[in-house]
Amino acid sequence: MTIGLTEEHRDLRDTVRTFANRHITQDVVRKAVSAEQEMLPPFWQTLAGQGLLGLHLPEEAGGGGYGLLELAVVIEELGRAMAPGPFLPTTLAAAVLQRAGHQEHLARLADGTTIGAVGLGAGSLTLSRGDDGAATVSGESELVIGGHLADLFVLPAREGERTTWFVLPRASADTTDVAGHDLARRPSRVRLRNTAVPATAVLAVDQQLPLDLAAVLFAAEASGIADRAVAVSAEYARVREQFGRPIGQFQGVKHRCARMLALAEQARACAWDAARAGEPGAVQDPAEASLAAAVAGATSVEAAFTTTKDAIQVLGGIGFTWEHDAHLWLRRVQTLRLTLGPTARWRRRVARLTLDGARRHLGVELPPEAEEIRAGVRAELSSAAALEGRKRLVHLADHGYTAPHLPAPWGKGADAVTQLVIAQEIRTAGLTPVDMIIGGWVVPTIITHGNAAQQERFLAPTLRGDIVWCQLFSEPGAGSDLAALSTRAQKTDGGWRITGQKVWTSMARDAHWGILLARTDAAAPQHKGLSYFLLDMTAPGLDIRPLRQITGESEFNEIFLDDVFVPDDMLVAQPGDGWKLARTTLANERVALSHDSSLGSGGEALLDIAAAAPHEMDDERLTTLGGILCDAQSGGLLGLRTTLRSVSGQQPGAEASIAKLLGVEHQQQVWETAMDWQGSAALTGEGRRHDATWMFLNSRCLSIAGGTTEVQLNIIGERLLGLDRDPRPTPKRA
Repeated sequence: MTIGLTEEHRDLRDTVRTFANRHITQDVVRKAVSAEQEMLPPFWQTLAGQGLLGLHLPEEAGGGGYGLLELAVVIEELGRAMAPGPFLPTTLAAAVLQRAGHQEHLARLADGTTIGAVGLGAGSLTLSRGDDGAATVSGESELVIGGHLADLFVLPAREGERTTWFVLPRASADTTDVAGHDLARRPSRVRLRNTAVPATAVLAVDQQLPLDLAAVLFAAEASGIADRAVAVSAEYARVREQFGRPIGQFQGVKHRCARMLALAEQARACAWDAARAGEPGAVQDPAEASLAAAVAGATSVEAAFTTTKDAIQVLGGIGFTWEHDAHLWLRRVQTLRLTLGPTARWRRRVARLTLDGARRHLGVELPPEAEEIRAGVRAELSSAAALEGRKRLVHLADHGYTAPHLPAPWGKGADAVTQLVIAQEIRTAGLTPVDMIIGGWVVPTIITHGNAAQQERFLAPTLRGDIVWCQLFSEPGAGSDLAALSTRAQKTDGGWRITGQKVWTSMARDAHWGILLARTDAAAPQHKGLSYFLLDMTAPGLDIRPLRQITGESEFNEIFLDDVFVPDDMLVAQPGDGWKLARTTLANERVALSHDSSLGSGGEALLDIAAAAPHEMDDERLTTLGGILCDAQSGGLLGLRTTLRSVSGQQPGAEASIAKLLGVEHQQQVWETAMDWQGSAALTGEGRRHDATWMFLNSRCLSIAGGTTEVQLNIIGERLLGLDRDPRPTPKRA
């Protein structure tokens, strides 16, 4: 994994990782940790010689002509290696000076002959100007990361009600070096006494920009450290045994590791977005870039902080030893976190920017061939737009637009780029194809495993909306564990007799057909004795009973099957193939990108509540709101990264698995917060459907439906981190 998604960025990652494996060994790190005074690391000149220090600077300034995103890829890898030395402080100083138009020091920062450092807190530094405009600074800065080795300081000072940034050589200041919490990159304080600052050294830069740039680069380094913490913890959990089995098999450890991975992916996504938005000209509104940086500042470093703490917990006693590097990760991330400023402050900044109208616009830049595709799609859709009602739906279905990702003749066999073009054009034309709901799961299964007669009978009518489906999988004793289902299908002349009970079946009273899993071989292993049937929902022997939910509505149903006959031609594939069919996923999965707000409907609903009562938005509420908005945006970013992987022909990353886990918990927090803010007004019971109270109640199903959160954590731990599956239960004695 890496912050960057392109082949070039992966190549850059590999280059830096190879460099780190060769030069940033544990011995090098430990020598830096134990040194009485910080020294330039032995690999510094080699690192500089590869052009990495000036990667983000323009070529005319001695740089590589790339940008923040490429620099973030490098910093992430160096963070993963726990690189000692002033790489991050120097590149941050260069970035600030370059944005301020201050060219004097850039070439020497780029070639490594000048070491830079940026102080993010003014401390007691104040800048005053005389009648002639000359500036002087007095006071003492807060700790400056990398100050031990810095030749050049970029510092903030208070000037009246604002912050002014200036650059100063070490020789013009008194510095006090301190041991530092981060033992491999040590800080200093800078003290000035009526020190004259030349007019050219006062930087013409927005007072927030250096902080935003720091948030971007700190987030990138935090992402690398989080990635390292997850990898080491998972590896240890796979091999460390307690009570006769690997500790990663215990759900407490497995779920902790899974959540660590989720946080690491969230950190990476936010750092990636902040870096790409932070490039000059990347966005039209500077507030959008500042918002992306604030989300990274509020999310990535805090996520890495939690991950490194969890790593020590997973590692147990060994993680608490000086010899293990876990405490070095924790020290560095905590240093980043406290130097950047309180997480709560960054969350409040996210909230304020968003309340003022800033939004992060998430889109995909499609390749040139998309325009050729677009012309053909637009021409085909024009004839659909001329139709109305059912004729329009049928036309769209028959031309492959209900589910373009499906193979022809049912879909268009659309690759990822074509799917996105089609979605854009359908939206532009104001068209709405049939929403098949459960049919969207049924159709791919029948295409892949059904026979010609089943395909002829069910596919086109489902795509046109003539057949509505429901799903009969879950049972009272088999929810997430479908292999435990007990509904029986007994072979009889011409078909099967099915007896059992299904539950949590939505749309059962409206559906024409259902997909049904039943056990056809009681003697076979659990997963191998299941079969997949197509069930006529008007068949004799079906008793459908509504289940009232906590919202008071009855969308779910329980279904009793009493000797229900299903003919042989309604068995899909062969007896015993049910488990395989239930898990069918086509290679050309649907690719989608939301066109709604990057904050989702829940985030926008909270913003509406906040805007309606601005006097209620104290620091506590702003902090809560900012955290929720960060989670909303990071969810959108995870989805965007998944889409970009598909567009470029890559395999899915961890983002898709993480998105559901984080998204569910985010939605539940949104509506719980909405009720909190409405107070007793949310308790009248007089609200409409989909108001905050209804959404709060309904959201409780999100962490249960489609696989509980606990099952999702198991899947992440086992499939993505390679942790052992839970042991099979010991059979009960008769």
